[in-house]
Amino acid sequence: MKYRLIIMALLLAGIACQAQNQIDKQGRKQGHWVKTDKQGAKVYEGTFVDDKETGTFTYYYPDGTVRITNEYIVAGKVCKHKVYNPQGHLLAEGTFNQKNRDGLWLFYSEGGKVVKKTTYKMGVRHGLQVIFTSNGDTAEVCNWADNHRHGRWWKRIGKQGYITATYVHGGIEGRLVEYNDEQELVREGHYSQGERHGQWHYYEHGQLVVDESWTMGTMRDRKVRLLLPEEQFVSIFDINYMAPQGKNKTLVYLPDGTRLVDHEGSELLYAHVGGDRFTLANKEARIMVATDLIVGTTRDSEGREILNLDPRPDFDVFPDEDCMKMLHSLKLHQQTIEDGGMFDFDR
Repeated sequence: MKYRLIIMALLLAGIACQAQNQIDKQGRKQGHWVKTDKQGAKVYEGTFVDDKETGTFTYYYPDGTVRITNEYIVAGKVCKHKVYNPQGHLLAEGTFNQKNRDGLWLFYSEGGKVVKKTTYKMGVRHGLQVIFTSNGDTAEVCNWADNHRHGRWWKRIGKQGYITATYVHGGIEGRLVEYNDEQELVREGHYSQGERHGQWHYYEHGQLVVDESWTMGTMRDRKVRLLLPEEQFVSIFDINYMAPQGKNKTLVYLPDGTRLVDHEGSELLYAHVGGDRFTLANKEARIMVATDLIVGTTRDSEGREILNLDPRPDFDVFPDEDCMKMLHSLKLHQQTIEDGGMFDFDR
């Protein structure tokens, strides 16, 4: 009797299998289908009519948890799509049209909050996109056209600050402005064909501190504010060296040997001049030098390694380890360009 029951159960299981996963004489899938992997775990299940998905198709993780549901509006073509993580939390939902994202899509955090809204047109981003912070505030707003940013763009900086500009076919065009949390202007400038072009200004507490000139993505000049104590703007290309003098003063060496005393402090000045032209030769001494004035290294009377600078300042600069690594890298790069070989910095 026991064996008869087992045989009957196997027969019923076989009949059930035959009742699903049917293919008609034309080779089309028909009826209820269940697909499993090699280990027997269910991959998906759903109903076909003439080889087209209809109703709801459900896809599973190996442990049986629902991974995806597709609810078909138009058989085999248009469906409402939802994606879940292994813990069952909804991650994304939207419409697929012929396997292309189409219309509004929503993306969620694991906590269930919407983190992004994006509009698609047959597989490409087209329309409004909004990104949210973890607490639900708007983080970024932008319009898209044919998968390129196109239109007004706004992005949150900090809590109340923001940056805004206009995109045209993927590149910023026209004016860009940025404000901080106190609604003070931080920077403003212009773009042309996606490149910085014209004047760029940077501010601190409403005061202009950096004035840049750009031509189609190439910086032509950067002038930084010095407090002498009266205000004066000096091009970074007219500065050779900078060295702290006490806590709130910085000696600025010009090419003709003139020394200016900036009363704003070295850290602010170094931030303003940037790292495009200058190297912090010694972090502890906080001495900044124009990189293209470094000829190499030599030694002082006590045998200590110092930078060989041209023109030579009235003080010695003892390069630290980071500075020496930078010089080594520059030497390798320069020699590689010149003869296709490698330069042995230590020989």
